[in-house]
Amino acid sequence: MAQGRRIVWLNVITVISAAILIGAEVFGAAFAGSWALATLFELGSTGQRVLDVCFVIVGVLVMAQFIRFAHRIEPFTARG
Repeated sequence: MAQGRRIVWLNVITVISAAILIGAEVFGAAFAGSWALATLFELGSTGQRVLDVCFVIVGVLVMAQFIRFAHRIEPFTARG
């Protein structure tokens, strides 16, 4: 950490809390979506697992973008 910088814990906690909330929604939607599509197209258990993996990868990308954008709005460090 550079000299004269301090961690702004309020911002860190805010971003982590929002990430937990949004992550639960994103990954819940991923698993529900894979189940729904596998059932609709009669893909079976293996097809559902393939969709699970695809949707979870998309979910991880969404969460990474969220953290990046949240860090811009709520910086984790400040001078002083």
